[in-house]
Amino acid sequence: MTREDEISKAASALLDRAAEQNVYLACAESCTGGLIMGALTQIAGSSKAVDRGFVTYTNKAKMQVLGVRAATLRDHGAVSEATANEMVLGCLQNSASQIAVAVTGIAGPDGGTAEKPVGTVCFGLAYQTEGIISIETQTMVFEDRSSPQTRTLIREDTVLHALELMNSALDKRTP
Repeated sequence: MTREDEISKAASALLDRAAEQNVYLACAESCTGGLIMGALTQIAGSSKAVDRGFVTYTNKAKMQVLGVRAATLRDHGAVSEATANEMVLGCLQNSASQIAVAVTGIAGPDGGTAEKPVGTVCFGLAYQTEGIISIETQTMVFEDRSSPQTRTLIREDTVLHALELMNSALDKRTP
């Protein structure tokens, strides 16, 4: 199975489950530049479960569109769980969705540091049940394969993980 097939299969399964539960999804994307939303909306019938997506590549966009605080960016950086937390909260609050995911990371091939190497991606997951919002954050470091395809592979890994996180949120929401 190709990576494209794997992403398509994961997106399709997520959409089916979300539609069955009458749940809408939203995404706030930085390092993926809309690839998560693209994976979802390439599937016919996705409008039954997709509400909207935000591509907030710059810090200014993160602040203006999602309400990420300048202090968070200054103190923690754009690639941090604190920023992913504020991104996903802003995404959920500015949508009609019950589940949202946010991603911010370093896809490379440049831009990594010793503390945050290429492949570092911070995720935020928010889900809402009966007006109560739950937020989880995590950091993944996807393998820097040091190849011309590094950027593509890290972004694909990020998309797959984001789809898995949203799928897990369907299980965490109480009926």
